[in-house]
Amino acid sequence: MVVRANDPKALKMSLVLADVDGTLVTNDKVLTVRAVAAVKALQAAGIAFAITSGRPPRGMAMLIAPLALQTPIAGFNGGIFVKPDMTIIEEHVLAPDAARKALDVIEQHDLDAWVYSGNDWFVRNREAPHVAREQWTVKFAPTVVAGFDDQLASAVKIVGVSDDLDAVARCEKDAQEALGHGASAARSQPYYLDVTNPDANKGTVAKTLSKWLSIPTAEIVTIGDMPNDVLMFRNSGFSIAMGNASPDVQAQADVVTDSYDDEGFAKAMEQFILHRAASSLSVPP
Repeated sequence: MVVRANDPKALKMSLVLADVDGTLVTNDKVLTVRAVAAVKALQAAGIAFAITSGRPPRGMAMLIAPLALQTPIAGFNGGIFVKPDMTIIEEHVLAPDAARKALDVIEQHDLDAWVYSGNDWFVRNREAPHVAREQWTVKFAPTVVAGFDDQLASAVKIVGVSDDLDAVARCEKDAQEALGHGASAARSQPYYLDVTNPDANKGTVAKTLSKWLSIPTAEIVTIGDMPNDVLMFRNSGFSIAMGNASPDVQAQADVVTDSYDDEGFAKAMEQFILHRAASSLSVPP
């Protein structure tokens, strides 16, 4: 593990906000026993735990019971906030013109496109790259449509998908230039480009949870692995990058933990938060 900046011993930590894929779960989308134990230990120490992801809320439902989640859940990178019972608290859809422009840019780069609207996921080809894996991951099937005209007026998220990772990176840059302040465009995985409402980004998630839970952002710990996690790093008091994150993402975090396939999440909680909490509890008054 690498420590670059803030000394966690000097910080008050009241909330951990975690990305899901590439962070909380392994490459095989497994929530390990050690990760579950770490979250329960946080909660026992009086530290709240929350999750955010590019996944739809339904795609995180399987995490609620094992982690005993009580905080709002931020799906679509903050495009929608729900309670643990899936009741919608707040939703931010894309402006129709921004949705159309995003779709055009995605298609110009020959990426496949997915559209999420409400609780539904729409694709044009069920056999396209990553559809089957995404269905297995989120535990519900997409709706196949000929086109997206009926969905763009209420799109919460549009995803560009390709195994040409350089094309996805180029599309991210071009989408950001084309959309400006009209939408947020960032990769949630090397092969996924997520386009959402400009208020739907993980930096806003951190600030929103700060407000709702009455926890200063300086007392929030964030942990993630992708470029779209950097905004929440910047809106927290202490940030942790996964060992599987790119060098650029790692450089923007306070510390770097191990990979998601080497218990990086659990190790970070144990080393940087739980060890400190246990030490403070052991000090006599």
